[in-house]
Amino acid sequence: MRMASEGGDRDVDCSNACRGVWLVKVPKYIAEKWKKAAPLSEAGRIKISRQPNGTNDITFKLSNVAEEEKIPTDHKFVISNIQQQSLAVYSQPKAVNEDGIECGQGKICLEGSIVQKGECRPIGNDIHYMDLKRRKIMEASQPKRAAIGLERVVQNFKPVARHVHQVEYEARKKNEGKKARGDRDQVLEMLFAAFEKHQYYNIKDLERITKQPAPFLKELLKEVCNYNVKNPHRNMWELKPEYRHYKKEGEEKAATAASSSSENKE
Repeated sequence: MRMASEGGDRDVDCSNACRGVWLVKVPKYIAEKWKKAAPLSEAGRIKISRQPNGTNDITFKLSNVAEEEKIPTDHKFVISNIQQQSLAVYSQPKAVNEDGIECGQGKICLEGSIVQKGECRPIGNDIHYMDLKRRKIMEASQPKRAAIGLERVVQNFKPVARHVHQVEYEARKKNEGKKARGDRDQVLEMLFAAFEKHQYYNIKDLERITKQPAPFLKELLKEVCNYNVKNPHRNMWELKPEYRHYKKEGEEKAATAASSSSENKE
């Protein structure tokens, strides 16, 4: 088997293609514990028991959990159906030269085909699990910033009158300059041209198109447009009927039918 990569074709080690592996989603606290665990240490033990109805009851007990960690130890596996899926696990370790120094990516290896897919869930009545959820809720409710009292006066503190974001905002506004009123007829032409493309606009889009100040633009819109206050086009402007150059769908069909009937009579 060969696989294409950026550096060209590369051989894939398929010696473990017949090995069956399980794909299991574990809670975050288990993943964090395994990251800190020593290499080749025992992660846990799985117990599979056959039920009278023919199904399997799969439980998982986390190993090497000290009491002071206060995390759940007993879990159950909820298995999903993967009959319509074809999944596999690949790995690509770092390549090491003769001196033991990493030198890029190594060979891609097929670690096995997934035969079971499931989710590891803690048992809900576990005391440690309820304490863990309570701690997470309390941590999330704590404000990220808090005021603290100073025991002594800070001598080298200098207040900043204008912060960096304020300076950037003022410079940007200065470069853009103030919007000046344009010629009334030219602005109306831009509005009509815009409404030929779309039937409804909000005020922000029209400001961007015409580059006119909002009070002047609203003054012109009140003359030639209607403001919608109901759904589905709430808070949007559309041309008044006397300024519209498009027909409704029903009128277009009627006009098409009338023209076709006149042609048939001829």
